[in-house]
Amino acid sequence: MRDRIIARRAFCALVAGAAVAALGCRPLRAAQSPAQRRPRVPLRPKPLHVVAIDPGHGGVDPGAISPHGHYEKDLTLSAARELARQLAATGRFRVVLTRHTDQFVPLRERVARARMEHAELFVSIHADALPDSEMRGLSVYTLSDRASDRETAALAIRENKDDFVGGIRLSRQRRDIAPILLDMARRQTNNGSLALAHTIVAELGRAVPLLDKPHRSAGFAVLTAPDMPSVLVELGCLSNPAEERLLPQRAYQQRLARGLLRAIEDYFAAHAVR
Repeated sequence: MRDRIIARRAFCALVAGAAVAALGCRPLRAAQSPAQRRPRVPLRPKPLHVVAIDPGHGGVDPGAISPHGHYEKDLTLSAARELARQLAATGRFRVVLTRHTDQFVPLRERVARARMEHAELFVSIHADALPDSEMRGLSVYTLSDRASDRETAALAIRENKDDFVGGIRLSRQRRDIAPILLDMARRQTNNGSLALAHTIVAELGRAVPLLDKPHRSAGFAVLTAPDMPSVLVELGCLSNPAEERLLPQRAYQQRLARGLLRAIEDYFAAHAVR
């Protein structure tokens, strides 16, 4: 009887082993002690893109004033805050505002604040006023070639080459090399500015009216950073009755901000290297 029981147990063990092998299962391993376990390396959070938003005018400088008394400086600040809110809400951006309140900030200081925070993009927010009240629509400005060349030359003299441009300290470069590096940085920045402007026109053109020839160029001082792609966005025309009504509205500012957010995301998806 005992031999029969032993034989039956051996047969059951053999059948169980065959079943485990057929199912491709592995025998359970003994639990490892905490000392034997390999510590998990925590994943590093992906760095945030830094975007500078510049609400135009402010303080003693009201900017354009609409026929019914809307100040450009107020509209740009509220629109910039909305854009900053939407950018931050994605969890992918750190936003730098060049002004948070109704204060006057010199043009060069705005650029300096953005560069101190290592901003990768600079978006200056404005609202236009034109002699023809029939004209309406959003437009985007980048730095003109003439202003770019003049600013590049002036920057080298003004800073005495004692500055970081594109991560390079120009004061440590040879006298004949520094202007070349500065020019290369400037050209690369211009290309980035043009790409961002084209993306803004494409995205906002599906959401709001655009001015005739919406991408333009001019020598705006806030667009002269040599190593930070920069655009100036005119959200609309305060001189136009329809846009004078729309621009102060929160819902319209949210629509504008959503379009700018998509454009900025598209820009980084296509051009940023992390």
